[in-house]
Amino acid sequence: MTILLLGSGGREHALAFKLLQSPKCNTLFVAPGNAGTAAIASNIQINPTDFQAIKDFVIQQKVEMVVVGPEDPLVLGIYDFFKHDSELSHIPVIGPSKIGAQLEGSKEFAKEFLIKHKIPTAAYDSFTAETVEKGCAFLETLQPPYVLKADGLAAGKGVLILQDLDEAKEELRNMLVHAKFGNASAKVVIEEFLDGIELSCFVLTDGKNYKVLPNAKDYKRIGDGDTGLNTGGMGAVSPVPFADNILLEKIETRIVKPTVEGLQKDGIEYKGFVFIGLIIVKGEPMVIEYNVRMGDPETEVVMPRIQTDLVELFQAVAHQELDKIDLEVDPRSATTVMLVSGGYPEDYGKGFEISGLENIEGSLLFHAGTKLENGKVVTNGGRVLAMTSFGDDFRQAIKKSYQNIDRLHFDKMYFRKDIGRDLL
Repeated sequence: MTILLLGSGGREHALAFKLLQSPKCNTLFVAPGNAGTAAIASNIQINPTDFQAIKDFVIQQKVEMVVVGPEDPLVLGIYDFFKHDSELSHIPVIGPSKIGAQLEGSKEFAKEFLIKHKIPTAAYDSFTAETVEKGCAFLETLQPPYVLKADGLAAGKGVLILQDLDEAKEELRNMLVHAKFGNASAKVVIEEFLDGIELSCFVLTDGKNYKVLPNAKDYKRIGDGDTGLNTGGMGAVSPVPFADNILLEKIETRIVKPTVEGLQKDGIEYKGFVFIGLIIVKGEPMVIEYNVRMGDPETEVVMPRIQTDLVELFQAVAHQELDKIDLEVDPRSATTVMLVSGGYPEDYGKGFEISGLENIEGSLLFHAGTKLENGKVVTNGGRVLAMTSFGDDFRQAIKKSYQNIDRLHFDKMYFRKDIGRDLL
């Protein structure tokens, strides 16, 4: 079949890699893609939020399935756009409806959903520019550190965790009054801080049935030892060694099951991924946030471990028959390390030639911020490449990733050297 995959990052390269392993996928288009997807599929220069251009292309190329990588098209309602268009309604879109996407599109919507369906999460309240002083008063009732979350999409950067009360009040005013994150922080959720270890849980659901995919742990801060600014993610490990059967059972019964049942009870159409950001507090899982797509860089360790045909899984999602498919997972560990541009997550240069790509052995290299320029692969983003490796355990896997990173070079290349060290 002919499939269109929307997006341009490492997540999309990993999804493309897995889709193309299926004998059911004979043509794969990626919009807009990167240099990595260009090597295995056909890139097309269409913005994932330009629904009219997507419609024209889908009709012209007789596309039979659309897989949505990033959150923006989902929050803007691409599922509903296809569903309510007579020329497109027969084409499955892998991703939730516009209202379902509010689980990521609005932190307040997500918190209300969690509380309503009695899913464990931190205490919270939300504020606007008009109630900013009430927000400051609410901060005074909490113990540090203080968690401020922009309500809308802020490209993974709209969360601040601050130790100082006066600084927290100042940043709340910056977010609400001075639009620090633009429209995304027109409303801010202030949340009780939970102290524990984080874990990413991934679920594929057809709105009725679900499959729990391999879990992962990612590393958000730019510096070794989890120091410095937050990023989109600097590396990931799957499975997470501390996630034993007792914890996984708690996650499924207390969080995954009530989430899918909550979507049904609320009449929310949802055919796609649910990425549940968890924190484990004294052995008990609690939800930090929902995302309505796969994580990045977690996709780069989760997808290679899935052995079931991904196109078959997506077809089962489209027809609400996910219960008829067995999910098979590679028992080995996978790790990925992100190679980023010097200066990221702040200002960084682009257009640096990447050398050594042909020297990689025994690992998978997923492209994130790359493009082709005069036949050469050059950097085109903050997060540039993801080096993924397998091993009998994560120590073996991470060693292999770092060995292959030594074979690559681009100007001002940077990566964390401690991925997985906290799990030893």
